[in-house]
Amino acid sequence: MAGITNSAFRRLCAEYGGGLYVCEMVTSRALVERTPESMRIIKHAPEEEIRSIQLYGVEPNTVRAAVRMLVEEDRADHIDLNFGCPAPKVTRKGGGSALPWKTDLFEDLVRAAVDEAHKGEIPLTVKVRKGIDDEHMTFREAGKIARDLGVDGIAIHGRTTNQHYAGKADWGSIGELREQLPDIPVIGNGDIFAAEDAVAMVEQTGVDAVQIGRGVQGKPWLFGDLQNALSGSAERFHPSLGEVAGAFRRHAELLIEHFEDEFRGLQDLRKHVAWYFKGYQVGGETRSGLAKVSSMVELDELLGQLDASGPYPGRAAEGSRGRAGSAKRPHLPQDWLESRTMNSEHKAMISHAELDISGG
Repeated sequence: MAGITNSAFRRLCAEYGGGLYVCEMVTSRALVERTPESMRIIKHAPEEEIRSIQLYGVEPNTVRAAVRMLVEEDRADHIDLNFGCPAPKVTRKGGGSALPWKTDLFEDLVRAAVDEAHKGEIPLTVKVRKGIDDEHMTFREAGKIARDLGVDGIAIHGRTTNQHYAGKADWGSIGELREQLPDIPVIGNGDIFAAEDAVAMVEQTGVDAVQIGRGVQGKPWLFGDLQNALSGSAERFHPSLGEVAGAFRRHAELLIEHFEDEFRGLQDLRKHVAWYFKGYQVGGETRSGLAKVSSMVELDELLGQLDASGPYPGRAAEGSRGRAGSAKRPHLPQDWLESRTMNSEHKAMISHAELDISGG
């Protein structure tokens, strides 16, 4: 998740439980050009055992060059191609979840990435949505193409581009892809906000693993719960207000280390306030102060105002978090849906469509 899954948050989640923690999405062109922000995004701390990098791209040669760079410079242990982003700034240029509609472009991109990754014996996975809208599904064809090209796994978010993050994820499509591709790992994504959700998805769809996005915002301990649940343990982490405050402070320390700057680290922390303290008894002034915090001294003063013995609030702290919103008309290139293959205008557009920022 852009702006969320930096090295600091990945390290914090790993302190609670096992998992594969993937970096923020980075664009292939920015990576090839070695922009300072792209190089920061792919930075991993020494204690991160598996360096997992999530790559976005729309131009096959640029994607090939980016994967080659990661492999030859030994910067990754796993690479994931993201075709799941529904953000208009990405889809209007034919990228993200709009791209698998063009099966020839999708095939060229995946082939380029797989070829370069496997030269260095680096596993490569892809992530897709189930389609653009209910009339333009893409996951079936994308799954077959990716499997035939040798990907090491495929993740599917059970929503369309049109849905963004609204409504319910369609686990039926996840189960269908699992049945369609019995020879590679299939990973399910969508509406996992608690350990029980992960267990239910595995039972209902037969997926090999689950992928979590919004559900972990403000809940780094969710991975510990998942590890327990999937191993048959009933143990769950139900933190008191004091324990949440401790995790929040630890997050601050890691962000400061990551950015090598106290103010910037705490500035990044501010957006996490509502997620961490969802459902807990925290006064309005304290919440407001935490959302403006700029120093560790100030942070400690504010956290000291909390009732550390405040109990876990149950359902009020659970459920959906992060962005949801409503369904939105997909933003696509002109005439994008007229054919499953690229025309000359689309090919010209794609050659200039790489973004130089992360997103989605």
